[in-house]
Amino acid sequence: MTNQRKTVLYTGVTNNLLRRVWEHKNKLNNHSFTKQYNCDRLVYYEVHEDVRDAIEKEKKIKGGSRQKKI
Repeated sequence: MTNQRKTVLYTGVTNNLLRRVWEHKNKLNNHSFTKQYNCDRLVYYEVHEDVRDAIEKEKKIKGGSRQKKI
């Protein structure tokens, strides 16, 4: 998920995408990253049969977004 200006990227794992997007759009978690940075736009998703595969992919995405630019 990202914000309106597409300057922030949030990635996560869920077993119910529609519910989770609705929660982000309605900012239901008061202390969440997505509420703080206004991430309410779904830009990409993948479906995995095994949650371990989904978590592994999430870590790869997060790791790539945190690499230092030289």
